Amino acid sequence: MHDAAFGHEHRDLYEKATDIEGIEQLTLTSVGIDIGSSTSHLLFSRLTLRREGAGHSAQYKVTDREVLWSSPILLTPYLSKTLMNFDKIKGFIHDCYHSADLQPHDIDTGAVVITGEALKKENAQPISEHFMHSSGKFICASAGPHHEALLAAFGSGSVQMSKASQSRILNVDMGGGTTKFSLIANGKIISTAAINIGARLIAFDKDNRITRMEDAGSIFSLEAGQKRAVDDIIRDDEKQKIGSLMGQVLIDVLKHGDAMSLFARRLMITPALENFSGLDNVDYIIFSGGVAEYIYHHTENTYGDLGPFLGGTLCDYLDTLPRGTLMKPTQGIRATVIGASEYTVQVSGATSFFTSTSNLPAYGLKAVYVSHIVGTSFSESLQRAFIKYDIYEFRAGLAISVSIDGNLNYASLKEIAAGLVEAVKKSPEIPVILTIEQDVACSLGSILKNELKLANELISIDGISVGMLDYIDIGKPVSMLELFPVTVKSLLFSSEPLL
Repeated sequence: MHDAAFGHEHRDLYEKATDIEGIEQLTLTSVGIDIGSSTSHLLFSRLTLRREGAGHSAQYKVTDREVLWSSPILLTPYLSKTLMNFDKIKGFIHDCYHSADLQPHDIDTGAVVITGEALKKENAQPISEHFMHSSGKFICASAGPHHEALLAAFGSGSVQMSKASQSRILNVDMGGGTTKFSLIANGKIISTAAINIGARLIAFDKDNRITRMEDAGSIFSLEAGQKRAVDDIIRDDEKQKIGSLMGQVLIDVLKHGDAMSLFARRLMITPALENFSGLDNVDYIIFSGGVAEYIYHHTENTYGDLGPFLGGTLCDYLDTLPRGTLMKPTQGIRATVIGASEYTVQVSGATSFFTSTSNLPAYGLKAVYVSHIVGTSFSESLQRAFIKYDIYEFRAGLAISVSIDGNLNYASLKEIAAGLVEAVKKSPEIPVILTIEQDVACSLGSILKNELKLANELISIDGISVGMLDYIDIGKPVSMLELFPVTVKSLLFSSEPLL
């Protein structure tokens, strides 16, 4: 499908732009492909971006998003417990392009996201690399539990609703393999977590013969007193018992937070949700993901898994909550990435610091957004940021994007520099790429290299603003001022319910 290489020169941006009443307008065709542990789907959309005339900012903003075509839901195919059926996935995507009457060369930008149990499969990386042949046109995001929780919080509309209502919302995204939690306050995600609860931990065919049994499915089966394995027959009463047990464990987490039962704690993939002691300290709860279709009574269809039984148990509990606590998402099972607004162009400030530009241009760097308050530990700020993206040590393909709140002076910059040196010291061969909102890139770079003797090659640029789910391209410096052109690629989500 996408094996051909695509050019990536930013002049394409201006060839697509038109001038209308002093406003430059850009229209892009985008695709979002979501390969999950249980389901996979695809969405084509048309993005309209505008900016003020050339004499003003070069930054484009998405002003309109039109869904052109959305795919049916595909149950993610597997060859074995450790392999996805890549040929079937490619065939599904090929058929989607055909049904939408689009060709790969019609697509300007896009995003491919692999999540959940699918990410653990042996061929997840080759699948992601297949799309990376698009040479920068595609964001390829492999999302572990924390990052997947972020995607769900934005994709379900929970972040938008929390910001609009200045409220505290718990988003619970229930998929086939895991359930992800995002605690959101006034539009900011303050903590995320995940647990091994999902509809397709146990799956079966029309004859009730078990076709899929994940490790957590075996744990639930044993706890329910029903020792089952692949190829066993599972009775309806056993499905009900196991599905109900899953629901009760999730309810325990929702009611008690960190004070959950030992069995629930055993099933946690991550540490418990921080700053959450139960539903008493949130204003609203929003469900997304496949099981949400049962919770909000959008379907009664069955797909050979425990979804109806898990969803039914949760419905009974949610009916006991105060009226208005349960809110609907803008998206349920289709908390879908629309694609990437690839052409949000920024230019660095004039106070950059670099030791080499041999690694530029660089495409598709994951921007690890670090929000730091002067006076607190930068090492802790950086570690929290890494965890949100399921990154546990510094590696290639990252841009550390720092926003600093507070009065900056030599002491505070040196503390930040020391935290950075500590974080990257195990990988001296990997270039450190920093983007900083504030105009301190040169000072910070000087401290890193001249005082703390950072071993890595360094590119430190300022005046760049990124969001929590952004990727960036960085070109070689231009002009006598050595300004760096930066393209910020933002994951976008549907803001309206899809029918």
